Amino acid sequence: MPRSKNPNKKYSQVIPDIKDWPIYKLHRDRAQFVRDIQQYTYEKLKEEHKEKLGQIIARTSYLERIRIKEEPWKVDPPDERQFWRRIRNRLAGESLDRSPDEAKSINKEILQKIIHRYSEEIVGTFREKTFLFARKFLTFFFNRLLNTAASRNFRRIYNRKYRLHDRLQAQGDIEKLRALAKEGTVVIVPTHFSNLDSILIGYILDEIIGFPSLFYGAGLNLYNTGYTAYFMNRMGAYRVDRRKKNPIYLETLKSVSNLAIQRGVHSLFFPGGTRSRSGGLETRLKLGLLGTVLEAQRTHYQHGRDEKIFVVPLVIGYHVVLDAKELIEQHLKRTGKEFYISSSKKGFSLRKILRFTWKVFSRSSDITLSVGKPMDVLGNFVDEKGRSYDRFGNELDVSDYFKTGNQITANHQREEEYTRILAERITERYHKDNVVLSSHVVAFVAFEWLLGKNPSLDLFGVLRLPPEEFTFSEPELIQGIQTLQERLERLSAKGHIKLSKQIRLSAVELLKDGIKNLGVFHPNKPLKFNKKGNIVSDEFKLLYFYHNRLSNYGFEDIYKKVDSGKKKTIRVDI
Repeated sequence: MPRSKNPNKKYSQVIPDIKDWPIYKLHRDRAQFVRDIQQYTYEKLKEEHKEKLGQIIARTSYLERIRIKEEPWKVDPPDERQFWRRIRNRLAGESLDRSPDEAKSINKEILQKIIHRYSEEIVGTFREKTFLFARKFLTFFFNRLLNTAASRNFRRIYNRKYRLHDRLQAQGDIEKLRALAKEGTVVIVPTHFSNLDSILIGYILDEIIGFPSLFYGAGLNLYNTGYTAYFMNRMGAYRVDRRKKNPIYLETLKSVSNLAIQRGVHSLFFPGGTRSRSGGLETRLKLGLLGTVLEAQRTHYQHGRDEKIFVVPLVIGYHVVLDAKELIEQHLKRTGKEFYISSSKKGFSLRKILRFTWKVFSRSSDITLSVGKPMDVLGNFVDEKGRSYDRFGNELDVSDYFKTGNQITANHQREEEYTRILAERITERYHKDNVVLSSHVVAFVAFEWLLGKNPSLDLFGVLRLPPEEFTFSEPELIQGIQTLQERLERLSAKGHIKLSKQIRLSAVELLKDGIKNLGVFHPNKPLKFNKKGNIVSDEFKLLYFYHNRLSNYGFEDIYKKVDSGKKKTIRVDI
């Protein structure tokens, strides 16, 4: 049955006038921002590589020509080949009979051209009219889709109006997040599971939490279609091309993030770098962009500014992930190598997104956004005024950690260590702020049962088993669920994990709810009831993907193998 009441509170906008949003001000001054990026990036490269700038330029030119040849995209500029050909020719032509000073001057000119091209490519724009149109369109589109789907499922109910909020659950330190937007600069660092993450996170932050629009990175591949490119180019996103691994591009990208934060623009990036291929929460983060947060905070202090930067983890939770099949294939191929044989890969399309959205909404499949505890750049928790506290509850001054003697100094080795500490604190909060859904529990228990039934096989051996030959024992799954529920309750009481209300259903009801939600989208169901009422799986790889959401918590021992004569049986350890 539909819900009688929407549990989400809809907040007013933290900053009512869009023209007062930091991102609006940034893009109003876009030309100067790009010039700042160019100068800052050049100085960083010169400081780091010193006399080797010519080698860096030559390697970048070489890698870019390979990329253009082997991995061209429709979104690439039409003059891409010509630009890098000119760079190559200039390098070759100017390398002969030049004094060191002349060579240095030429390298500077070429490097600045490359940085300028990258800067213009990365930095998008923000258009108020486009943003307002997108906000209205998304709300109308999703609500219309939701009500149409609901009317098909609940034909007896004609007057009930559904909103997207009925499917989106925001919880956690929301009030503190809103307060900190007025105290300093907020950097939001979410988990990353799906290509829909940016859209849904942006919508929840704007429409439900009332947070001003964020400066965030979007993969350049999303710009390959006309409609998507039109909106992405005008919504404040900066473009990230993951094909480009050369040091000039990576340094330019870090400068974009760093200087935006220095300007007080609230930002968002996925510190895991890409979507979780395994389906599990991130345990290792990329330190490049995360390091820009430390650098920006230290620069504030060096310039005599007390503005603080706050880091806020977000954990997004789906019962079903749009790209799950492709993601787990990539994960298994990378980890299994010769032990894994991949299947054919399906494409990602607008039609697939619409079909996914329809099924999610029509089956009451909730999406959760858990706002984690805000921290300073060192990983210390902060209060609503932005004051930092150590683990003993003592207030501390973050600027002291950037001092050598009594002076604020740049110490890259020290900041690298701080970045690693911050990354560890973020991944710790991911696991503690993770909201467990019924599908996570059921998938975890079912796959652990499958592993226990095949003790002589490794993971890849189990994944190669024919699913049609297995029927899951409902009584044993129920026992496993009961065991896991008890352990989850204990962890939740200690603040080490969060539970959706479905976790407190009876084990029988939880099993049914989890199976229903696991089967929302995929043609091949990770778990389902067949016509005889037995629990079966169409595809073990998908079951493994959803199982992994609860990995790294130490729950893998819920089934213990015991010998009973010559026959091995599975007994639940309650």
